[in-house]
Amino acid sequence: MDSITSTTVAFVGLGAMGFGMASHLLKIGYHVIGYDVYEPTRLRFLEAGGNVSQSPREAARGAQILICMVANSQQADSVLFDSGMGAVEVLPLNATIIICSTVPSSYLMEIQSKLESMSRNDIFLVDSPVSGGTVRAAKGTLTILSSATPAALSQSKRILHDLSEKHFVIPGSIGAASNMKMINQLLAGVHIAAASEAMGLAVRMGLNTRRVYEIIANAAGTSWMFENRVPHMLDNDWTPQSALDIFVKDMGIVTSSARSRGFPLPLSSAAEQLYLSASLRGYGKEYDSGLVRLFTPGAESAVHDGGKKKAPTDDILTPIVTPNEIKKVGFIGLGAMGFGMATTLVNGGFHVTGYDISPGPILNFLLSGGKSDAAESPADAALDADVLIIMVQTAPQVEEVLFGSGNAAEKLPSGAVVILTSTVPPSFVQKMGTRLEALGRQLYLVDAPVSGGAPKAAEGLLTIICSATDTAMSKANPVLLAMSGKPDSIYYAEGGVGAASSIKLINQLLAGVHIMAAAEAMAFGAKLGLDTRSLYEIIKNAAGGSWMFENRVPAMLSADWKPHSMLAIFVKDLGMVLDESKRLGFPAFLTAAAHQMNLMGASHGWAREADGGIVRLWELMTGVSVSRSSKPQDTGFNPREYPTLPLKETMDSLPSEYNGDVLHSIREHISNDKTPLLVILDDDPTGTQTCHDIAVLTVWDVETLQHEFDCSEKGFFILTNSRAFPPVEAKKLLETICQNVQHAAQLAGKEFEIVLRGDSTLRGHFPDEPEIVERTLGRDRIDGWILAPFFFQGGRYTINDVHYVAEGDFLIPTSQTQFARDAAFGYKSSNLKDYVLEKAGFKFSMGDIFSISLEDIRCGPVIVTEKLLKAPRGSVIIVNAAAESDMYVFAAGILAAEQQGRKYLYRTGAAFVSSRLGISGIPPLSAESLAMSSNPSGGLIIAGSYVPKTTLQLHSLRRRRASKLHVIELPVLKMIHSSEDATRIVNTAIGDASQKLQSGQDVLVMTSRDLVVGEDAISSLSIGGIVAATLVKVVLGIDVRPRYVVAKGGITSSDIATKGLKMKRAMVVGQAAPGVPLWRCDEKTSRHRGVPYVVFPGNVGGEDTLAELVERWALPEGR
Repeated sequence: MDSITSTTVAFVGLGAMGFGMASHLLKIGYHVIGYDVYEPTRLRFLEAGGNVSQSPREAARGAQILICMVANSQQADSVLFDSGMGAVEVLPLNATIIICSTVPSSYLMEIQSKLESMSRNDIFLVDSPVSGGTVRAAKGTLTILSSATPAALSQSKRILHDLSEKHFVIPGSIGAASNMKMINQLLAGVHIAAASEAMGLAVRMGLNTRRVYEIIANAAGTSWMFENRVPHMLDNDWTPQSALDIFVKDMGIVTSSARSRGFPLPLSSAAEQLYLSASLRGYGKEYDSGLVRLFTPGAESAVHDGGKKKAPTDDILTPIVTPNEIKKVGFIGLGAMGFGMATTLVNGGFHVTGYDISPGPILNFLLSGGKSDAAESPADAALDADVLIIMVQTAPQVEEVLFGSGNAAEKLPSGAVVILTSTVPPSFVQKMGTRLEALGRQLYLVDAPVSGGAPKAAEGLLTIICSATDTAMSKANPVLLAMSGKPDSIYYAEGGVGAASSIKLINQLLAGVHIMAAAEAMAFGAKLGLDTRSLYEIIKNAAGGSWMFENRVPAMLSADWKPHSMLAIFVKDLGMVLDESKRLGFPAFLTAAAHQMNLMGASHGWAREADGGIVRLWELMTGVSVSRSSKPQDTGFNPREYPTLPLKETMDSLPSEYNGDVLHSIREHISNDKTPLLVILDDDPTGTQTCHDIAVLTVWDVETLQHEFDCSEKGFFILTNSRAFPPVEAKKLLETICQNVQHAAQLAGKEFEIVLRGDSTLRGHFPDEPEIVERTLGRDRIDGWILAPFFFQGGRYTINDVHYVAEGDFLIPTSQTQFARDAAFGYKSSNLKDYVLEKAGFKFSMGDIFSISLEDIRCGPVIVTEKLLKAPRGSVIIVNAAAESDMYVFAAGILAAEQQGRKYLYRTGAAFVSSRLGISGIPPLSAESLAMSSNPSGGLIIAGSYVPKTTLQLHSLRRRRASKLHVIELPVLKMIHSSEDATRIVNTAIGDASQKLQSGQDVLVMTSRDLVVGEDAISSLSIGGIVAATLVKVVLGIDVRPRYVVAKGGITSSDIATKGLKMKRAMVVGQAAPGVPLWRCDEKTSRHRGVPYVVFPGNVGGEDTLAELVERWALPEGR
């Protein structure tokens, strides 16, 4: 605090954001002298406790730091260099000028030249544009970008940290940060314009605008600006938190900078013209979200008024029929998504008759087993069907199926429901509804476009927007629920058939424009010489971010055009948006521009390649390369290398363990009502491996969480399984869970803190997960991140900040193990400080990372507390540990620090959780203690993990159990390349396993041991998901109640628990072996209720641990 109070800051520009920034600095102890041309603002700052001046020169006299937060470069030039009032001439020697305004990078270079011509080379100049709005400015939680010389960055680091939640240092010369900010503003400006166009079209379509917002905010069409600005449109609130004229200026900077470089920006140019038009109409001084009024001429409150319409109720989705009453579901269109949807319905117990124009998909569908039949024609599929689902590609195909040669409508029985899941024009859907009604047989149409892609279709986790009459919805709901997995994934839109397709088109409008904006922005960033990977990492979490930016740009960075979503889809869908807009007389400027660019891409032969490949248009036109401009993170060092150490000698050389009774201290802290409950978000189920007598949830609705808060004394686990998801989905999942946890805790009147229990070998979504938790809960809740991967039972030690894996008699630096070569989460660093910089060098510098050493820990918790209290806010704190007692000492020390007001976010291995909860170990549980004697069936072992340790353990199990173990090996290559083969393999495995279990023989179902990976992290995760889904199908098909179930591997054990055994809440009763959790689920809705469930991590135990467990739990000889 002393260094702050002795710092005088001249703050020029007390506008909407500047006033908040200056007030925040004042509040935390800086001596701030403010200046603004507007006298009432100066008086307001004086009333807030600040000092004011009558000119920039007067404010700057004697100030060590000058912050310039004016509107544009002309004003900044006057502030600095005006002959009578300019600040530079009176700034003391070695003062620092921080330019926080959004100005062209060329102007920063002008400032540098002028300072040199005035012989003021002593002044440190920092290019430091800010974003985040007025609220975050006042809280000191802005996002700030900075570029400058190392000396200037050092001079400004403290004050910029105090103003920011995120402070990014941009490599390069002065002006690099402003170029980065310019790209962010390009995206933010286009996204606001796109949101305005989309909501204007929603008004013209007659939709409930509030419902449109609720649906899109959870869909692929969302963006940071959509979620932030549309609520103001809905509230008719044009209070200028960010004036529209700011984007007149900022988009002008973008387009003029591009023109000076001969670079085409079609979307940005179109958006700029919209802002200019709105300003000309008098909206410039009002909130930028008011741009939407351009699209609703004569009805400026139309978005607000459209949100007042009757909201849908849950009653609409209440089924009036049960799944058992639906005797037949006809399914037409067994393409990539249709096949997954149809097989999901079969797995859900429905009798499904499928048809496709091609014979191959029909044959594969028949091989999926269950109640699946083949139809010879659309009419045959519709005959006697209670529900007919149509999933074809185009509107003409739908019409041909129903009323053309397919003749399906004629064969439908009275009262049947047609569910149209294709993306087709809303007017066409209405036409189909009218024609079905005209047949006079009470046929119902449900407009239900789906999204989520083939993987989600196969998993039964689609997002479905639907609209229809109440009766139709009630009849269709059981089928919709089976395809979506949960009610929260079904969004009802009022307005009758066509409304859902209208909302889907609005989502596609936004998604298509956002992809094009991402391509335009990334290509322009490459033109500016920016590191495109850093550009992506920064913008994905900033105001310029969008779902599509985060999802599609990684492919642009790697030049990967595999068609996860083809460009042709947006040629079709944006064309439909334009057709509907024309029919309604609605101008869709950005949609038209994006559609033209997609048509150009298709003309280059890219139609069947990835939609993100559209970035190649700019690359062809201008010679830039987004992928070649993507550089490895420049962290200022190469990860350090370390030798292998002898285990025993290393342990013997360490200081003696602390011998105080810290467990008693921890339990005293926990018994205090003021100690927050621990909510452990576990990225796979193995995090429970050191605990007992604690609940683990696999669902996270508010009601369930509130109940757990009410009944828990210490805390509870939530199984997120986020390690199995790509980054975008993992972050969205964590955001939802944290929001629900926060709401439930408020309802229960409980305080809580979050532990992100991750892999003890450093694999997982870091720093993405702690970042999203921090952002969701609020940065003011968190003083620092704790990184503590130690896990004794797994042989994971952290010594001198280096993380080791014990293998035999040696300690191997973790970067030299197979874990570091993980296809999705690989890394190169063993030193945890290096690891943080490798993964998050854009966020942290070496100076932000601190250590709690073994020497500190083995002196006791008081020293630990002292070290924690000395670490600056915003630090990452590495925890060293080489014995279980070390983690207990650390837990006691950090609990004491929390009692003094500190708050932390934890990324840890399993050991910290049990230490912080005051849980001491118990011996592994026996078959007798688990009352297995009453079950004569065999045990079921499911193995999906591919780590070498699992392979060794499986080899030992097979060798030691020999003929007492029946082995079923699933060939992975066949399963992922042929759905026909996969279905046959699964059905054979189910029958074989059921027979052997019934006879009392233990059964091992394992995947083949050849590791199959994709070309990148995302595709590797996808392959893992397919394999896990196959193992789940096997478990679901086994009706014999096994003696026990062992699931080997993190993703495998999660999916078997939640999908195979239908667990929602289980109790961790102890361990089956050291470091191997044992669960029991007694819920009536779970499968094989009460059967012991072993969550066996892939990388834990010795070579014989699995075999020894199976031997101990086997049926006695002779039974």
